[in-house]
Amino acid sequence: MHLLSFTLLVCLSSLLAGFLGALTGLGGGVVLVPVLTLIFKVDIHYAIGASLVSVIATSSGAAAAYLREGYVNMRIGMFLEIATCIGALVGAYLTGVVSPSVIGVVFGFALLHAAYASSRPRSEEWGLDQPPDRLATYLRMNGTCPTPEGPKPYRARSIPLGFGLMTLAGILSGLLGIGSGAMKVLAMDQAMRLPFKVSTTTSNFMIGVTAATGAGVYLSRGYIDPGLAMPVMLGVLAGSVLGAKLLPSASTKQLRTVFSAVIVVMGLQMIYNSLTGRL
Repeated sequence: MHLLSFTLLVCLSSLLAGFLGALTGLGGGVVLVPVLTLIFKVDIHYAIGASLVSVIATSSGAAAAYLREGYVNMRIGMFLEIATCIGALVGAYLTGVVSPSVIGVVFGFALLHAAYASSRPRSEEWGLDQPPDRLATYLRMNGTCPTPEGPKPYRARSIPLGFGLMTLAGILSGLLGIGSGAMKVLAMDQAMRLPFKVSTTTSNFMIGVTAATGAGVYLSRGYIDPGLAMPVMLGVLAGSVLGAKLLPSASTKQLRTVFSAVIVVMGLQMIYNSLTGRL
């Protein structure tokens, strides 16, 4: 393939990845790594390196817009990032102790179940139909979410459970070398009962920190090729800005459908890679 054609196709694929990453809070790597490795035949290490750069671009491009529009809950994001970092360290330690293939199969089935749970209708009361959570109130984690009728308040719940799930997300990320965006969204949406748009936007805000850490490691090992990372980053950045503009007008039901579809693909891919020894 001609270099110019390759660059343009990679840039277009990255634009789609960034668009989905901004809408779902998963980061562009979920789509990008399989596309680069399976379609463009890029070495997996360079694909992951470019993907990590793209996740930083997604986080930077989308999070700035989401912060300005009032969707991101910064206090929750910064608090839960502590759990993710602790988990990542534990996961890195466990790499030589636990078989990644076994964990990958379990995680894959967990994602399939999570897709089913996430697609089911849920009350949109956002915790207002229950007494305030004492810990969430003490940590000032309650907030408001923009709606067509104006800002609507919500109450965070089950902070210890959310923190535990975030720690698990970090462990899986460190152990399997995957992004933990799916677990972050699920922890905030299903456990902490945050509005879905708050969950996805806060995940976008958080994933840049995790990706920056991983990108440093890949850069030191020579796995970030500027010729590949540049079109990937530009495409993802453009896609994430488009996704950020579309999210306010998208319905929660549509976002849940897209999110569920993407994590079904993630779950099946995780199970396949584990059973075929690719993890």
